[in-house]
Amino acid sequence: MKIVLRADVDGVGKRGDVVEVSDGHARNFLLPSGQAIVATRHIATQATSMRRARDIADQQAREAAEAVAQQLVPVVITVHAHAGKEGRLFGSVTPAEIVASVEAQTSVVLDRHKLIIHEPIKSVGTHEVGVHLHPEVEFMLTVEVVS
Repeated sequence: MKIVLRADVDGVGKRGDVVEVSDGHARNFLLPSGQAIVATRHIATQATSMRRARDIADQQAREAAEAVAQQLVPVVITVHAHAGKEGRLFGSVTPAEIVASVEAQTSVVLDRHKLIIHEPIKSVGTHEVGVHLHPEVEFMLTVEVVS
């Protein structure tokens, strides 16, 4: 069955896309939940306007992410943690602590789920943390952990 998506659906497509899905998936899930409408000849203009709105929103989100990246890349974020004599932390620095420090020091609000920490930060010093704000915008944030 051909349908036009009214919302982004994982594994199916994005808003405004005309896609072919199984009849059961369309009848039992997508159509009753309002996430899709049956594709007819007259729906094509509506699908075009949905795609245009999606593209504009995506462009604005990318520009906002780039602005945040330009603001945060040159900054070194300082995180205070309890450490032993050798510089080992009691525990580790969490993404929530990093986000709180970023907000306190730069007034930029980040989502902790957007941080990419490959290994736990368990020592005093300078560390690089990846930030993935948009599919096209990813940058490294410099975090300095002090005792």
